[in-house]
Amino acid sequence: MLSQDPNFYVEGVLAGNRRILAKTITLVESTRPEHQDLAMAVLDRLIPHTGKAVRLGITGVPGVGKSTFIEAFGMQRIAGGHRLAVLAVDPSSSRSGGSILADKTRMERLSTERNAFIRPSPSGGTLGGVTRKTRETMLVCEAAGFDLIIVETVGVGQSETAVASMVDFFLVLMIAGAGDELQGIKKGVLELADAVVINKADGDNRQPAELARCQYENALHLLMPASACWRVPVMTCSAKTGEGLEAVWEKVCEHRERMTASRELEAKRRNQALAWMWSLIEDGLRKRFQRNPEVGRLLPVIEREVAAGRLEATRGADRLLFSLDKAGAV
Repeated sequence: MLSQDPNFYVEGVLAGNRRILAKTITLVESTRPEHQDLAMAVLDRLIPHTGKAVRLGITGVPGVGKSTFIEAFGMQRIAGGHRLAVLAVDPSSSRSGGSILADKTRMERLSTERNAFIRPSPSGGTLGGVTRKTRETMLVCEAAGFDLIIVETVGVGQSETAVASMVDFFLVLMIAGAGDELQGIKKGVLELADAVVINKADGDNRQPAELARCQYENALHLLMPASACWRVPVMTCSAKTGEGLEAVWEKVCEHRERMTASRELEAKRRNQALAWMWSLIEDGLRKRFQRNPEVGRLLPVIEREVAAGRLEATRGADRLLFSLDKAGAV
């Protein structure tokens, strides 16, 4: 049962109470209208306590070892005095809509750390598996005192664009020897990267990993850099042995220093906030459109006409949109 008192959530989160933190995130993720109103009231009061954390997005092809990397990387950061929150977006069950909740079992050491918080969230069928509420969850974790936020995507796809639009540093994990060294170029993922890291560079895989690193470096030369003061590095590491993980963190810190000095980080976060606002507006307008009685009356008819080829899609969209004018809705 969720409390209806915003003070319960605000005071609990600011005090670092993990149980109340989890309840607050549940409130934020809820789709019930009364919960959404309460969540907005809570977020309004938490916003002044956010913005200082390092926001790190991590993606990679299935089998690249994201969870192993995050656990090893996270344990090192905690040993260095950081408080870490991992927002791992789980694929939702196609039948129940529930979260698979596998990340806590894949990060056993990290899940027992006092200064770590892992939140597996169901994707809810949103684009690429990125939960719609991830941004708000990130802000709640920042308000609770976590100074490093990692957002993990479920795999390679359009979700990368969504995650890159809410983090400061976007890390792309790759592996060598899988016949897909240059797959990232096809998917456009390298254009989003602030660093590319070849994982599993240990044992007999060291030489293939170094070859893959050279291939990615050459490929990145063909892309227009996103920032004049940052050249995307390509590195190798082994999450299994821990080798190279500290160097990855040093690059994250170097990037933050350069972006802060050039004021690009400030501008990036402003643009991300505006983009998020428009994303919510589009989502809200879609819902209001679908709930409109006149649209509800016309939609089944127009869908049948368009599907049968008797009505052109553009004309069908126009008829539905103009029906809002007749109904007096925006």
